[in-house]
Amino acid sequence: MTGIVLQARIDSSRLPKKALLPLDGEPMIFRVMQALNHLPADIRILACSEDSASSFKPLAKNAGFCLFAGPKDDVLERFCQVIRKFSLSRVVRATGDNPFVFVDTAISINAEAASLEADYAAYSALPYGAGVESICAEALLRAAEQTAAPFDREHVCPCLYNNPDKFRVHRPLAPLNWQRPDMRLTVDTQEDYERAAKLYGALKNENVCFNGNTIIKKYLLITGE
Repeated sequence: MTGIVLQARIDSSRLPKKALLPLDGEPMIFRVMQALNHLPADIRILACSEDSASSFKPLAKNAGFCLFAGPKDDVLERFCQVIRKFSLSRVVRATGDNPFVFVDTAISINAEAASLEADYAAYSALPYGAGVESICAEALLRAAEQTAAPFDREHVCPCLYNNPDKFRVHRPLAPLNWQRPDMRLTVDTQEDYERAAKLYGALKNENVCFNGNTIIKKYLLITGE
């Protein structure tokens, strides 16, 4: 079973409570879930820190996501708990500060991962904040048993892609039309948020379900780049 697992928490040192900041009238974390709802999966899970659960619970319900609360700092263990609870075989990992996921690229990389039986797959050279990671659940459980490094536990996937001798890693360049590594779509600062609010406003009437080419076009339009 394939599950979209959206990683999120309520606190942020650079932009406090950014997950609840509005994008066209709805909290950003809700907009992320709306985007991910266009990505085929058997189940969708908002995997948050325990201190975020009360704030996120109604938003997850409204978006059709299951809510799972787990360790705050050991995010790798949080993912492992989700895998066990929901009996997942493949995880599509997304994060709550990326409201402009390229759904078409996510579908593409997940299909490649499944075809190649990759333990880890992600496109490189996408705009920062546009991509997802496709992960074999069994491989992630195995990796978690092998690492106690704080960086690995916090960031979930380095224990896979930094060990290609142990895991099947697929990290190709994204197709050329999606390659914009200079473009920043994630929301981590006030400047990021202000840009995201403008971009969301420019996209809200587009009937494209977060098509990568359209997001790039609108981004260039509002930023003048």
